[in-house]
Amino acid sequence: MKRRALLAAAVAVLLAGPALAQTREPAPAPPSATPAPAGPRVEIVTPHGRIVVEAYPDKAPITAGNFLKYVDRKLYDGATIYRASRPPNAVDYGMIQGGFNDVPGKKLAPIAHEPTTKTGLSHTDGAVSFGRFAPGTATSEFFICVGDQTYLDANPTAKGDNQGFAAFGKVVEGMDVVKKILALPTSPTAGSAVMKGSILMKPVPITRARRVTAPAA
Repeated sequence: MKRRALLAAAVAVLLAGPALAQTREPAPAPPSATPAPAGPRVEIVTPHGRIVVEAYPDKAPITAGNFLKYVDRKLYDGATIYRASRPPNAVDYGMIQGGFNDVPGKKLAPIAHEPTTKTGLSHTDGAVSFGRFAPGTATSEFFICVGDQTYLDANPTAKGDNQGFAAFGKVVEGMDVVKKILALPTSPTAGSAVMKGSILMKPVPITRARRVTAPAA
């Protein structure tokens, strides 16, 4: 009987809906959410096309600031994308890496490491991050993820220094160009350690890297 009474009450409320709608003032519309402002954008021009990166200095101020410093000083002009690391037979998974590699005199001072546990960023598809050896050694070498690679994030429970890499931005235009570079031929013998077999036979020149204005929303 109790369940039947509850059902009857619910039906009564539903039937009263139109009448209530006629007597009540319409509810005010919820305030529209203000979209978060876009971060600084950088256009990286290569012979294969352009790649536009959005940096997140609000989340990774040290790392994104370092990238923008290289851009604003035009230091990436004439650098190369020299690495394409991909699993055997993979078509759209891996990473490309650019910078100066071992060219002396181009690199700025190393920066403090900003782990993803601090920034809240992650190495998902299109993420842009800095290469490093030990934490605090990153300089100019950046890489772009093709496909999710969250194993590159910091993991306090992992072995080793477990600090991962410092993601600082994301590709917002030109992932087709990134994938085109990823598919270029690599040398089976060039490079050493983890880089062996992933060095491009013909490095891709970076013609220029400049800040650009984000399109209007």
